[in-house]
Amino acid sequence: MTDKKKKHTSQRAKPKTKTVLRAEKRQRPANSKASKNGKSGKTPKNSKSKHDRDRSWLRKLFYYGAVVSVWAMIVGVVVLGYLAHDLPDLDNLPHPGADDPALIVKAANGVTLVRQGPIYGDWIRYQEVPDALVMALTSVEDRYFFTHNGFDGRGFLRAAYTNIRAGRVRAGGSTITQQLAKNTFLTNVRSFKRKAQELLLAFWLEQKFTKKQILSLYLNRAYFGGGAYGIDAASQKFFGHSARSLSVAEAALLAGLVKSPSTLAPHINPDGAWERAKVVLGAMIDAGAINQAAANKISSQPPAIKTSSVGNDVRYFTDWAIQRSRGYLGKDAPRSLVIYTTLDPSIQRAGSLAVKRGLKKEGQTRDASQAALVAIDHDGAVRAMVGGANYAKSQYNRAAQAKRQPGSAFKLISYLAAMEQGVSISDQYYDEKITVDGWSPKNYTGVFNGSMTVREAFARSINTIAVQVAEEAGRENVVNMAKRLGITTNVSPVASLPLGTEEVRLIELAGAYAVLANGGHRANPYGVIEITSLEGEVLYRRQAEPPISILGNDIVNDMTNMLTAVISWGSGKNAKIDRPAAGKSGTSQDSRDALFAGFTSDLSAAVWVGNDDGAPMKGVTGGGLPARIWADFMVDAHVGRGARPLLADATLYENAANLEYEPEKKKKKRGLWGRIFGGND
Repeated sequence: MTDKKKKHTSQRAKPKTKTVLRAEKRQRPANSKASKNGKSGKTPKNSKSKHDRDRSWLRKLFYYGAVVSVWAMIVGVVVLGYLAHDLPDLDNLPHPGADDPALIVKAANGVTLVRQGPIYGDWIRYQEVPDALVMALTSVEDRYFFTHNGFDGRGFLRAAYTNIRAGRVRAGGSTITQQLAKNTFLTNVRSFKRKAQELLLAFWLEQKFTKKQILSLYLNRAYFGGGAYGIDAASQKFFGHSARSLSVAEAALLAGLVKSPSTLAPHINPDGAWERAKVVLGAMIDAGAINQAAANKISSQPPAIKTSSVGNDVRYFTDWAIQRSRGYLGKDAPRSLVIYTTLDPSIQRAGSLAVKRGLKKEGQTRDASQAALVAIDHDGAVRAMVGGANYAKSQYNRAAQAKRQPGSAFKLISYLAAMEQGVSISDQYYDEKITVDGWSPKNYTGVFNGSMTVREAFARSINTIAVQVAEEAGRENVVNMAKRLGITTNVSPVASLPLGTEEVRLIELAGAYAVLANGGHRANPYGVIEITSLEGEVLYRRQAEPPISILGNDIVNDMTNMLTAVISWGSGKNAKIDRPAAGKSGTSQDSRDALFAGFTSDLSAAVWVGNDDGAPMKGVTGGGLPARIWADFMVDAHVGRGARPLLADATLYENAANLEYEPEKKKKKRGLWGRIFGGND
């Protein structure tokens, strides 16, 4: 065997290593398999099978899903930490109403007018809660309370659908458990964070307590209005008995209060509370708790609401007194206070009844929907305040807040300014057409009456002469007189000022008339005598002010003379009562406002009648309905007080109520307009 042959033989016999095999495999043509099978042709460029592609897609999905899940867990932990870091101590439930301020307002005789602050009753166990209350509350607030885990998806979607259809928030999707969480641990601030925390707390409550325990916690901690926390406090306050013996009607009423306890509290708004109770009864029908016949019977028999010795009519005054007290003490004052006031409950009751009787008798036929009354002592102490027809429907105080045109009741101020400039009540002026700054005043009757004295012009409320007198006195002097008498609203020196076209507050007008009643001394109205803490520490005490004279005796006597004539035989005859009295009527343009203000030897009072929107009334004048309300009030307010002459001149006015009209003797005209028209009539 040659060397060449031996070499060839040795190479063929040498076995291939794994490395060589792998290299050959990589170099093998892609179509070798096809060639081996006797087939020829090129394979597709994408040589991966469908199975391989699916596996690749699944691997990617799994990978990115895992990444998202990890980040979601991280974000979730961060969010939960953010929501939970400022949650309260869940093992120590705060006392309901613990942060509510306690305010006690007392009348002049020591009677408590209003007590604001938390009121608590007995803790009522679930076994003691009447079934009617459980059915009423769950029917209207959380129909699936006993089956959900703290969040009711069906209720949430139903509320969302209702709100979308209404275009505003009309229904809430919170469960009773969520409401308990919010009322117990959170605030009423609407935010995503608060809602999320509420849901977390609801889940926690559902895990920690049974359904019966949750409902018991809710019923014993919920706010039902009037300062009452818990069903027993509410039942005692509104019905006068324990919650253990609630009737179906009473249960429906209480269940309806939790929606809006401040506005629906039955001691303030009995009609609104019962209308809401009817909604609850309808929900009970839908839930199968009662049938239609039972609901109809209950709807026709509303429960009796416990009434206190002091009615809702005092709330206008107490709101005003609380506001004034806060102003006296400033921002650093304690939130809980005892406020001692000047209000006289018997006089207040007389005012409230007089306003109600007047509006009931004439209000509807005369298109007069509102009225206000304020009565003060001669030093300014407010004894009665009625700020509107119904406090439950409107808390706006028309006696202390509203600014309205006083009409001719403002003539008092114009004539006082003129008297200081030398005008006498016996001076004569001429009632006929005049023009001032392009404006011509007209009398209410549309008739001009010729020559008459200042006294007669004032008693008969002649507009043209009032303007003449004010022009002679000087408009700036009239404005200054208004400020001296306690009018704080912006009174401009316009030509129509003496006719009461500038707006004033009723309480300030009453104070201006009180200046005449007390002999010419300042009489700024006030209602707060003393303020203390709950522990008795004196925080404020009104200092007695020495009498400050702002009008001379002669002017006071003359003006009282004219005011007496108004009631005796002038435009205010409807205000005549069984004792000496003085006053003045006022009516704004188109009978939008009608007033009567006046005084006796004991009390000054002002009455306003009108509409909040300024709509005209049908023929209502200050000498009509307001004067009758004023007289009705004064008669009741003076029960037990003997008739006394007015302070200005006791001997002259003993029989003022019986004076009859006598035409005044015509004297020489004087003043600016007297010089213009000149001569005798």
